[in-house]
Amino acid sequence: MKRFFAVAVLIFWAPMAMALSPYFQGGKVTAGEVQSVLNQVESKLTKAGFNVVGKYMPSGLAGTGVLVVTDKNLLDTVRRLGGASIVGAPIRIGVKADGSVSYMNLEYWLRAYFRKQYPLADKTVKSTQAKLSKALGAGKAFGGDVDRKDLADYQYMFGMEGFESDKNVLLEHLAFEDAVKTIQDNLARGVGKTSKVYEIIMPDKQIAVFGVAMNDPKEGEGWWVKTAGVDNIAALPYEIYVVNNKAGHLFARFRIALGWPAVGMGSFMRIVEAPSIIHGTLTEVAGGAR
Repeated sequence: MKRFFAVAVLIFWAPMAMALSPYFQGGKVTAGEVQSVLNQVESKLTKAGFNVVGKYMPSGLAGTGVLVVTDKNLLDTVRRLGGASIVGAPIRIGVKADGSVSYMNLEYWLRAYFRKQYPLADKTVKSTQAKLSKALGAGKAFGGDVDRKDLADYQYMFGMEGFESDKNVLLEHLAFEDAVKTIQDNLARGVGKTSKVYEIIMPDKQIAVFGVAMNDPKEGEGWWVKTAGVDNIAALPYEIYVVNNKAGHLFARFRIALGWPAVGMGSFMRIVEAPSIIHGTLTEVAGGAR
């Protein structure tokens, strides 16, 4: 009877164990101004050995902030994998003025970003996640769920864009250095009402990624994140990346869906213009025209 019960429990839990959620809740810190909350979380992560590369308070999303860090072992893994895996280099942590903290489930995101190469990174991903959880507190997973085996070829719905969509490409430059300098200059100038949150550049591999704050009051990230769900704030900021001489982004019907997998089609229809707006904004940042 005991053996039967154990088998029944395993069968019951197996489907749930195969699913991953995009975020974990961390332990709460002292409530206050968002900058104060960010500082508290930054201190925890710095002491744990993470390197802070950026932080910001998203425009139009009062009471929220995002901290972005890197981990040496994860960076080394990204360098080995190369290519568009660079989008998996930054680790994002979301905070709210009430002291709540959330952070990425690295396995979820990096299975989607590294795809067939994920097994080469699994050990590093799990050790980095353990270090992150120890620093911030290992709370419950949340934000929706996707089956592990589906993340490597993730699509919100059949026929929608994936990680390797042709729509990801924004602009082709003469050289890697030209693409990087153009993006740096345009973010510094606030082209398209944007600003830089972070940059991670690996010139030896000719790959780079930049976190982009979209600050336009009407077309920035604030309006669509409110619809998709502010609890998933650790999905921000959106990124633009460079591989060799090409600047690209993850098309929003993939990127937003990956960050908000529980959002229903009704909510997505309310932000149906977001993918083209994001594409247009990042095309300007890459040096092109809308």
